[in-house]
Amino acid sequence: MGEFFKIALGQIQVADNASDNIKQCEKYMREAAQEGARLIVFPEGIIARNPQDASWTRKHAEPLDGPFVTALARASESFSIAVDCTVHVPDPALEGKVRNAHIVLDRGLLLARYDKLHLYDAFSAKESDDVVAGDTVPAVVEIDGWHFGLMTCYDLRFPELARRLALDGAQVLLVPSAWVRGPLKESHWEIMARARALENTVYVAAVSETSLKNIGSSMLVDPLGVAVSRAGSAPGLVTAVMSKAALAGAREALPVLANRRFAKPQLG
Repeated sequence: MGEFFKIALGQIQVADNASDNIKQCEKYMREAAQEGARLIVFPEGIIARNPQDASWTRKHAEPLDGPFVTALARASESFSIAVDCTVHVPDPALEGKVRNAHIVLDRGLLLARYDKLHLYDAFSAKESDDVVAGDTVPAVVEIDGWHFGLMTCYDLRFPELARRLALDGAQVLLVPSAWVRGPLKESHWEIMARARALENTVYVAAVSETSLKNIGSSMLVDPLGVAVSRAGSAPGLVTAVMSKAALAGAREALPVLANRRFAKPQLG
């Protein structure tokens, strides 16, 4: 609890089976903890993924008390590190549909769950074929005196959610993603991650899966919009230190939250 917070970005290539993916996560969690990180952020949909089958994540969905999240929670407790990611869980009301659940675990406990609000029905994709959208703005999560807001992938294109979380007290936005490759898509990713940080004077931890389909290019952006730590296109672990003094300095120099004229965004 204090001035500095070390965060890790676990950029992985998600395998097509849960067993390999929990092994990857455990390896990166161990390494991040050894480097002194208190939180590791993984990409979106990490139970199982197949670039050739858009419905693969739905077919491999598990409840939060299933084996994958149970193993992730156990590793979180073992390594004394918090973990942030999304997993697909069966929807209790609609058979054959799932929720894209953004979760935060710390030392074995589930701190938060946020069901993705904005489904990726764009650029010829249709996430809503398999996924039911959430209907609740996520609560801000506290870890060691730092406050984290939760967003998921396509949410990054909707500045209202980022602003709402900043006004609710978020100092850091956590954005697990599976950002699809395509013309200008890597540019979109960087522009919006940096914009969400700068326009709200928050840190943004944007972590994308890397594969033949998804771009990687994970980054930590500081409150003035500078990408201070980056991953490339290969799997890897990146760590960075966030500072409350840097956050306060940005908000003093650029008081956009204090100077705003619009009310706090509300979910329609």
